[in-house]
Amino acid sequence: MDLFNSWLVESPIAHRGLHDKEHPENSISAFQKAIDKGYPIELDVQMISDGTIIVFHDESLKRLTDNDGYIKFLKKSDLDILTLKNSKEKIPTLEKVLSVVNGQVPLLIEIKNPDKVGNLEKSLIEMLKDYKGEYAIQSFNPLVLEYFYKHAPEVKRGQLAGYLQGQKLSFIKKFALKRMLLNKLSRPDFINYEAKKLPNRFVRKYKKLPLLAWTVTSQKDYLRVVKYCDNVVFEGFEPKI
Repeated sequence: MDLFNSWLVESPIAHRGLHDKEHPENSISAFQKAIDKGYPIELDVQMISDGTIIVFHDESLKRLTDNDGYIKFLKKSDLDILTLKNSKEKIPTLEKVLSVVNGQVPLLIEIKNPDKVGNLEKSLIEMLKDYKGEYAIQSFNPLVLEYFYKHAPEVKRGQLAGYLQGQKLSFIKKFALKRMLLNKLSRPDFINYEAKKLPNRFVRKYKKLPLLAWTVTSQKDYLRVVKYCDNVVFEGFEPKI
């Protein structure tokens, strides 16, 4: 597949769905809004304690729910008693999201796994193998992409990268992700780089790969960065192309 002529570059991608105050990020309603507008959807997946794959960004529940605690300790039954802030919506499982989207728009699935690679990735490959819609995966963790390269090479892989200032990462990890030093390990099919740090010399050597920019939050930022990339992941507004 020529990714320069694929869905990855055809339409701006809605970051965690088309969310707003009434439609929480990574919620079914935010995904439905994106579907209604025809936007591809970017979403985050991680695994909870019983092996269920959920769609949720943070490690902690605090920002997005009225509860405290860590996602990794949840069980599927806990999802029934948790609601996303300012809504009656629950944290969705990936299984639920796939059934709702059902191929109506493509999915860009970010795999949140800073720990040991294997269980989440294996389960995700198994879950996606019969999914009929278009999708790609991405991760900041090069080892996640390496796993997919070895076990599901047909799935298109994106290396997330950037300067990551203010993030809780070691200097070494930031240094490596800024320069994408482990791309020989992850063998990405595309790059998704921090929008506010484009252009830069680190992405120029990957001209043969599509370049996405995350996360664009205004029309002004969109008009600045779109000159340097093939597509954007956006939130908080809708890009006027």
